[in-house]
Amino acid sequence: MNQWYKIVIALVLNCSLAGAQHKAVTQVPNLTQYVNPMIGTGFHGHVFVGANVPFGAVQLGPTNIGEGWDWSSGYHYSDSTIVGFQHTHLSGTGIGDLGDISIMPITGPINVFKGNLKNKAGGYYSLFSHKEEVVKPGYYKVRLSKYDIQAELTATTRVGFHQYTFPKSSQAHIIIDLGAGIADHATETYIKQVNATTVTGYRFSKGWASKQRIYFAAVFSKAPSGFGIYEDTTRITGIQHKGINVKGVVSYAVQPGEKILVKVGISPVSAENALLNIDRELPDWNFKQIVSAADEAWNKQLQTILIKTDSATQRIKFYTAMYHNLMAPSVFNDVNGQYQGTDGKLHIAPFTNLTTFSLWDTYRAANPLYTLTQPKQVGHMINSMLAIYQQQGKLPVWHLMANETNTMVGNSAIPVVADAFLKGIKSFDKNLAYEAVKATAMRNDRGLNFVKTLGYIPADSTVESVAMGLEYAIDDWCIAQMALKMNKLSDYAYFKKRSSYYRNYFNKETNFMQGRVSKTQWRTPFSPFVSRHMKDDYTEGNAWQYTWLVPHDVEGLTELLGGQTAFSSKLDSFFLAKGDMGKEVSGDISGLIGQYAHGNEPSHHIAYLYAYAGKPWRTAKQVRYILNKFYTTKPDGIIGNEDVGQMSAWYIFSSLGFYPANPANGAYVFGSPTVNEAVLNLPGGKVFNISVKNNSPVNIYIQKVLLNGVRYNQSYLPHKTIVAGGNMVIVMGSKPSPIWGVSKQDRPVSSKVYQ
Repeated sequence: MNQWYKIVIALVLNCSLAGAQHKAVTQVPNLTQYVNPMIGTGFHGHVFVGANVPFGAVQLGPTNIGEGWDWSSGYHYSDSTIVGFQHTHLSGTGIGDLGDISIMPITGPINVFKGNLKNKAGGYYSLFSHKEEVVKPGYYKVRLSKYDIQAELTATTRVGFHQYTFPKSSQAHIIIDLGAGIADHATETYIKQVNATTVTGYRFSKGWASKQRIYFAAVFSKAPSGFGIYEDTTRITGIQHKGINVKGVVSYAVQPGEKILVKVGISPVSAENALLNIDRELPDWNFKQIVSAADEAWNKQLQTILIKTDSATQRIKFYTAMYHNLMAPSVFNDVNGQYQGTDGKLHIAPFTNLTTFSLWDTYRAANPLYTLTQPKQVGHMINSMLAIYQQQGKLPVWHLMANETNTMVGNSAIPVVADAFLKGIKSFDKNLAYEAVKATAMRNDRGLNFVKTLGYIPADSTVESVAMGLEYAIDDWCIAQMALKMNKLSDYAYFKKRSSYYRNYFNKETNFMQGRVSKTQWRTPFSPFVSRHMKDDYTEGNAWQYTWLVPHDVEGLTELLGGQTAFSSKLDSFFLAKGDMGKEVSGDISGLIGQYAHGNEPSHHIAYLYAYAGKPWRTAKQVRYILNKFYTTKPDGIIGNEDVGQMSAWYIFSSLGFYPANPANGAYVFGSPTVNEAVLNLPGGKVFNISVKNNSPVNIYIQKVLLNGVRYNQSYLPHKTIVAGGNMVIVMGSKPSPIWGVSKQDRPVSSKVYQ
């Protein structure tokens, strides 16, 4: 055991077991040493690489010349090119966008053509080597080999901070390329030299988010010897210009080892606000101090969970997962509270307005995790969503930079809002929250008209009808629970009924969830294995995977499948079945165990379903395999898209020993912990301690659990138990326990709210 961890555990365990009013321990070594930001940069991880702070508006990092799906974040480990350092990126998404305000230092004759895959020759991009990269939370360094320039980056919440160390050159330049972006294109760009050291402007663009606006201000540490403006590659006279592909070039004569620093503030509102952000967040020029502050900000967040493991590898996987989980939602307002809303109007938020809501992914585990580790941030998330509702008439679906992309099926903000409400988070208006979830569910778009009139979405009316209908059933169950708690009994009855409509997609003849064309006709031909990306009745999956998407009524699904024996048997088959998924299979289907696909979110709860049938040891076997095989410390160490924290949230929960199979009922189902000790530092100075005894690669099965010294036989743990603080001991063994979690009264009930 590390010495620092001995101290932490000793301090915690010396507190009263019964009182559970322990004070959080804050004096621990720097946990950022265990973060490896390169994990997930290979394969299909799509993670961001660069400098930022938790939930920061600025994600300042390198962008490769490469393009395509695996460059959704702008960076892939297989690439060895850099075209610029850009201030906004996405992390782990399946679609690329952003890459705003690109800065690139060069030497030699001025060249404003960055190069591209079809025409690399003559571009200003540079090669680099991973051996000359340093990547840490809040800090990035690389040598641009073409120019022998050392680039260093760090950031505050709204300001990117660049430090470039040049070789001796009479022709040193810093290019501001407003046309450059990631998988989008500029629609209007503007640049202006305000004074000798300040440049401002904006970049409007269209991509995944159809109408993006970002303003910037760049302040240089040294007055340049020259400033030029270009439209594409044509030089423009004057000190300001508006066009489509505008670029600015700041020029210097530099001595060997001379450093030029640049502070770049961004704003969703104006260049003036971008300057204000710089003035408030980064008034000085102490680069090392900002690197240290960024590291401190990350370390503070990582300290919410302290762990002891058998190896450094496990700690690296855990704290890197926490790091990835804290990338977004990202700040989307200025230091004065101003932001641009979905309605295109200027708003002032009394909360921290956020964007980048990948809700179809994150509602399953990332958002429930925030209710434990980031309850204050959850309030900002919900208030941001409610503001979006007021501006566009519905809660966000997949919201990005004041744009509704409507990406993915369902209304996945609803489980997030409901979970926060049911867990008693009070930093938002509960009446407005209920109004928002109900209004969103009562719309007539995106298949909801059919839900209201037919009870199912006809397969010939839209693609992905089964996935859409199953997600709506989850949403409706969440609304029903809110209605019940608020004593809105007629609403409760209505949405409770709608939550059972998942049954309308179950074909008793095939024993799978299947596309229904009418009351009496199913879509044919049918194969439970085949997946046709964005062309069939499922979203990035097949019938095998979607048959289990009923986390709110596992008991009802068990009945449909023929009882607990049949339910368990089909689960066993699910993890074993082999079949041809077809030539048009979704690229998101990865990390396969039979038909289980850990690389995509609809599978994430399925391993935990055995507990509902009284067979928790089968959950343990699958969960331990996934933890060990599908998460590594290599660049390809994430088996699918990181998806803005969801893949990492699964790892964090599961390595602690439990997971929210129903994302909004407040019950965490036990699995197979890989940590030996954990300290959850909770709000209000409370602490929840986990001690895992006899843990090993062989001892993967829970034998017994003690909660505050008392035998605990349930195979689930309520949220309210954790946040009250306390001590839990989990004893592991090499064989399944014949009694723990087996009896009916000890199993979780998916339709029950445990808040």
